Amino acid sequence: MSDPSGYVHGHSEREAVRLSDQADTLAEILHHDTAYPAGSTVLEAGCGVGAQTGILLSRSGGARIVSLDLSLTSLSCARDSAASGRWEDVTFARGDIHCLPFREGAFDHLFVCFVLEHLQAPLNALISLRRVLKPGGTLTVIEGDHGSAFFHPDSRYATAAILALERVQRAAGGNPRIGRELYPLLSSSGFRNVCVSPRQVYVDDSKPGLIEGFTRQTFTAMVEGVRERVITAGMLAEEDFDRGIRDLYRTSEGGGTFCYTFFKAFAVR
Repeated sequence: MSDPSGYVHGHSEREAVRLSDQADTLAEILHHDTAYPAGSTVLEAGCGVGAQTGILLSRSGGARIVSLDLSLTSLSCARDSAASGRWEDVTFARGDIHCLPFREGAFDHLFVCFVLEHLQAPLNALISLRRVLKPGGTLTVIEGDHGSAFFHPDSRYATAAILALERVQRAAGGNPRIGRELYPLLSSSGFRNVCVSPRQVYVDDSKPGLIEGFTRQTFTAMVEGVRERVITAGMLAEEDFDRGIRDLYRTSEGGGTFCYTFFKAFAVR
């Protein structure tokens, strides 16, 4: 059965671990400038398993966060994380980002991370989000762009595996290269003062934490996670996909390098 949210990576325990590893590894790169003042209300739209929620709370003491997701499975994981981490000032809610169950202007700030890439209508989602934001309130959006992946040693099999992941995501209605489109998307949805900055992750032998946390456990694990879908759909032969994964892991070994760019956008209603 397909996931109605368009999330192509599934909701397995392994995927929950990958998301948490990704959040922890990229926290400084993506969130060194993410903080909300005490007393403010923040909607985290598409919280998933809560991988970003703990980071938001740690950097925004006293802010009241509402973390929303459509998946009951993900929300259950997020609540478990909240219980084990003794997170305060967070409330979890189930809802559709296209039809949010909140009054107009309910929030001071909005936070959306790795969500728009999975939606069939991201512009409509942004318009829906804008409705629940107070005038003068801020929106923060973070997205990746799979077309920005570069690595050494080069491998046409690894490139083919990444492109196959992109095909799977597009078939589900998503956009794996949405990072480069954030400025026009936010501008078209009525937000103002839009500012987008690239957040590049570069990995070589001198960065062992990123080798393990990003190249292996985040990016390569993400591509590897769609293996069954790719092979079943006949997008790549089994041996070619598996060689591509081996070659991606090779970039995390001696002499290998890996580079990927995320995009972070700020805007105001």
